[in-house]
Amino acid sequence: MATRTAPPTPQPGLRETKKQESRRLISDSATRLFLAQGFEQTSIAEIAAAARVAKKTVTNYFPRKEDLALDRQDAFVASLARAVTDRGPGESALAALRRAFSGAVAAADPVAGFSGPGFARMIADSPTLTARLRELHDLREAALAAALTEATGAEPDDVGVRTAAGLLGAVHRILFDRIQRLTLAGEDMTRIRTEITAAAEDAFGLVEPALGGYAVA
Repeated sequence: MATRTAPPTPQPGLRETKKQESRRLISDSATRLFLAQGFEQTSIAEIAAAARVAKKTVTNYFPRKEDLALDRQDAFVASLARAVTDRGPGESALAALRRAFSGAVAAADPVAGFSGPGFARMIADSPTLTARLRELHDLREAALAAALTEATGAEPDDVGVRTAAGLLGAVHRILFDRIQRLTLAGEDMTRIRTEITAAAEDAFGLVEPALGGYAVA
């Protein structure tokens, strides 16, 4: 029997490559300014000047100023739902999320909260970014609820699904906040990993009796 090879992944065209480069340049320029002078104190005009593009170009790529600072927000919102969707046979939603979080800690994934002291301070000092981060946590919980609804075959407004998503979302929200607080306190990466691993064991352990067998693949 002949072995079938997967088709090659299509490479982006020149136009798409240029767009990606422009987006990255604008994002990097914005981040440097935000870290240097603060999010609230930085204008779109300054970002455009630093990136050597028009203000309209900046807003075309990033409709809201917050999008420039939180440019991983799509990955953040999808992260918990994706862990549930990708869980292995016999694995519960809780087990999948617990495994995914452990991997995120090992990788110091910014989506889990490992943003570095400068970035953490930028968010903490900005009422706009702090409010947006709360919204992103809510959106992530909603995406998780949708994934659990599909995984369990429940109705979209099922109270059990909403409760499970709320508990699991709260665990991740609390752990994210703990990572940020440890970062702002000046703890090094080894200490943060050690403390957050212990905190995760406690937090996931508390919900294990209720959700250990929930949404098993």
